[in-house]
Amino acid sequence: MFFFPFKDDNPTGNKPFISWLIIFLCIIIYLVQISFSSNEVKLFIMSYGVTPGLLINNFGSLWFTMLSSMFIHGNVSHLFGNMLYLWIFGDNVEDSFGKVKFIFFYILCGGAAVIAQTLYDVDSLTPMIGASGAIAGILGGYLVLYPRAKVWVFMLIIFFVRLITVPAFVVLGIWMIMQLMNVLDQGQSGVAYSAHIGGFIAGMILAPIFKNKDKKIFAPSGDTEYISKKISKEDYLKHIPSLGKVKKNKNPWE
Repeated sequence: MFFFPFKDDNPTGNKPFISWLIIFLCIIIYLVQISFSSNEVKLFIMSYGVTPGLLINNFGSLWFTMLSSMFIHGNVSHLFGNMLYLWIFGDNVEDSFGKVKFIFFYILCGGAAVIAQTLYDVDSLTPMIGASGAIAGILGGYLVLYPRAKVWVFMLIIFFVRLITVPAFVVLGIWMIMQLMNVLDQGQSGVAYSAHIGGFIAGMILAPIFKNKDKKIFAPSGDTEYISKKISKEDYLKHIPSLGKVKKNKNPWE
């Protein structure tokens, strides 16, 4: 079964400028990175990726790698997957916290992910890179804030192809189960599943603390009608997220 979320029906009142900025920075850094030679890329990752075995003994001089590693990605699919999930779920979490608190939330979840991975494999000398841990925190926060929000999913089961909508807790629950199932095999796969789990749990814990007072946890869905349909030509454009129009004279930090 192939299960691929690509959009949520959960509009916000503000534009997610911080989420857009993170996406922009990650793309720019990746474009710079691929201009390097293979040896330069290895040196770049060793210098700015976070290495658990080195961090634990040299935290004073390597603490910055906990932050820098969040903006480096190994390949296009790594970058695309992370940025897609940030695009889908980041806007609502950012809207619930406000811009400044969202920045701190993102950094703290990324830090929690690094700590979780370090505790799992404290002697590892393999650099860890990617925004996955911080974005896992956003997924955890979204689950607490909007568990019943409608999420559009592309589903493929053998020859059965559908666009369906399901509650967010189904999509995020499946995602978390996959991380737990793969955590013991992460040494072979090269994926830091412990970091994902640590970031996700941190996001669930921090979301009620960081949310604005007018936001509720476990918010009900605005639309409880879920859909299963064949893919039509209109769907190629209809369900692509839109930047929309930015309101003038709007304080972007609110």
